[in-house]
Amino acid sequence: MNPVDVAGAAPRSPLPCVVVMGVSGSGKSSTARLLALRLDVPFADADDMHPRANIVKMRSGRPLDDTDREPWLAEVGHWLRDRAADGTGGVVACSALKRRYRDSLRAAAPRIFFLLLTADRAELVERITERGEHFMPASLLDSQLAALEPLEPDEPGTVLHGTRSPRQAVDLAITSLDEVITGDQG
Repeated sequence: MNPVDVAGAAPRSPLPCVVVMGVSGSGKSSTARLLALRLDVPFADADDMHPRANIVKMRSGRPLDDTDREPWLAEVGHWLRDRAADGTGGVVACSALKRRYRDSLRAAAPRIFFLLLTADRAELVERITERGEHFMPASLLDSQLAALEPLEPDEPGTVLHGTRSPRQAVDLAITSLDEVITGDQG
């Protein structure tokens, strides 16, 4: 029998933190925003957490290196840790291209679920070109594709091909999350 809160309803389990990840143009931000709305949890876009120097570097067409990413990943990790600690869960759109970046995020908030969005290069270039005002130019896409390390079996998550609409991706993500949450409780 589940314990009940003072109102007599079963208490809500702490919600997981979700990192919607992938290269530029994969649909991270749109999908993550919609997923956060559907889950009724906080949303953050890791692009908003970049130090100014990172944005300037990317706008000039130069890819970030691991030293550039360190403070940014720490900021994203703090956001995830805080959402995990307060039990609200949360969804963040974050490239998280390499395993060591994801490990850094998991060190901050161990119950992260990764949703990796993928798409064909031509589709990604088209999306990046259409969005206009973003600081990430299409010229950096190949460096991101080269850096992308797929999820490994011990990383909780799922991979979705990014040609799905954000709504379809969210439906599939919620199904995958339900399986993970149910598996954790059972």
